[in-house]
Amino acid sequence: MKTYQADDRGYYGEFGGAFIPEMLYPNTEELRQNYLSIMEDPAFKAEFDQLLKDYVGRPTPLYFAERLSEKYQTKIYLKREDLCHTGAHKVNNTIGQILMAKKLGKNRIIAETGAGQHGVATATVCALMGIQCIVYMGEIDIARQAPNVARMKMLGAEVRPALSGSRTLKDATNEAIRDWINNPVDTHYIIGSVVGPHPYPDMVARFQAVISEEIKWQLKEKEGTENPDYLVACVGGGSNAAGTYYHYLDNEAVGIIAVEAAGKGVDSGESAATSALGKVGIIHGSKTLLMQTGDGQITEPYSISAGLDYPGVGPMHANLYKTGRGEFISITDEEAMEAGLMVSKLEGIIPAIETSHAFAIFDHKKFKPDDVVVINLSGRGDKDLQTYIDYFKL
Repeated sequence: MKTYQADDRGYYGEFGGAFIPEMLYPNTEELRQNYLSIMEDPAFKAEFDQLLKDYVGRPTPLYFAERLSEKYQTKIYLKREDLCHTGAHKVNNTIGQILMAKKLGKNRIIAETGAGQHGVATATVCALMGIQCIVYMGEIDIARQAPNVARMKMLGAEVRPALSGSRTLKDATNEAIRDWINNPVDTHYIIGSVVGPHPYPDMVARFQAVISEEIKWQLKEKEGTENPDYLVACVGGGSNAAGTYYHYLDNEAVGIIAVEAAGKGVDSGESAATSALGKVGIIHGSKTLLMQTGDGQITEPYSISAGLDYPGVGPMHANLYKTGRGEFISITDEEAMEAGLMVSKLEGIIPAIETSHAFAIFDHKKFKPDDVVVINLSGRGDKDLQTYIDYFKL
């Protein structure tokens, strides 16, 4: 049977793998050899599930958005990841990885962050477990995401600025990888998305798969079937999307829609629409689609949303695009911002700007009245209030 899951070498079709310097091999190999057996251990699973329930606040509701459904004449359900502790889906993965790090005997955690949500989620679980935490963040992102920087510091993390290159997420990732090479024995690198060398894309997807696991039984309760007609999620690196699609990947009766950031327009030169603009290449240890110049230099991405501002996409999503299993739609800054405001006024929920991109698809794609469309509301808009204020002159 054809599968869209990773194989045992970490490939999704032609994408994935581990393209790493020799000095990183021991770190990733230790993880690769142990991650599945640790995750399948009943004691690990029990601790993970307990923390998701009592600390994160799972299960998150599957909410029927009545006014939104009425506006677009179809059945729209929102998976409320914005109600997780820390305000987004990111914490599902950091809880899993901090438990993994403890099992492997690591007592120092590093992470990279762009919008700051993954940094906050990492700092949160390190505080919970009493483990040292260092977060690398681009100097530009530190300036534009000040509240999240303050949160990380309050939680006891050290925030180290990345001063090279474009001083954003890509450069923070480079700094974190350098740190990991220099500290292979005691340090675990918590990657925040379904990117990086194998086993990270698969491991992060498995931790986030709790999202689709819940959708299945929640939809059964509400609609009498586990299967929606469509699943919709925004994609930067793609962890919230991977979690939304996970249990449905091989069920081709369920449509998969991935929403990317077109920035100022796909052809404007200021975009992060990797599927439309990307070519096969290698970034941060995996073979995937990424935006690059003719001679293979990585192109600077742009999006009003710091969380979608990444030049590549996780290998799972590259494969979904290449095989046609996923439908990819690119949404501009303007469309996303208007959609965010609309959802706020119609449903009383202010979404993160990343998620707002997903709500903008209804002007691009029409659904039938009896279609069941599940949108992953991956994060809340508190962190983006200043951007909303500036944009709409609120």
